[in-house]
Amino acid sequence: MNKLDRFDIRILDALQKDGRISNQDLAEQIGLSPSPCSRRVRQLEDSGYILRHVALLEPKKLGLTLTAYVLIGMDRHTPERFANFQQHITRWDEVLECSLITGMDADYQLKVVVPDMDHYQKFLLEKLTRIEGVTSVRSSFVLNQVQLSTALPLDHLRA
Repeated sequence: MNKLDRFDIRILDALQKDGRISNQDLAEQIGLSPSPCSRRVRQLEDSGYILRHVALLEPKKLGLTLTAYVLIGMDRHTPERFANFQQHITRWDEVLECSLITGMDADYQLKVVVPDMDHYQKFLLEKLTRIEGVTSVRSSFVLNQVQLSTALPLDHLRA
């Protein structure tokens, strides 16, 4: 699958809004019959446009009330140092996102979700600061989530 057509874009748009939509409803919504619609969804999955189907959970209902954005500074910028850091980070469920970044006095930015400040302190002291090469950790805590979306913008594909 090289180029997405208008039906593919509509499918992606609809599935981002409701991943549990039935194939019948999806087909009706985008203007295809069910068989070609199902075939297109499968092709989008096989081609890597759709990575996986997930359920979005409400953190507060699960007792996860503290979200932190954490900037991490490393002592050396070597492939080995970064690989070691990334190996540790990908094992921890508290870390929802980890990005190697530029333009700041940091090498990584993490999004961390935990129940409370006590859990964050434990995560910080028993996990994060124990990774070899971590020289600085700066944390910012979310006071209010103004916008939260997992849907990627697709308008640029409609041109």
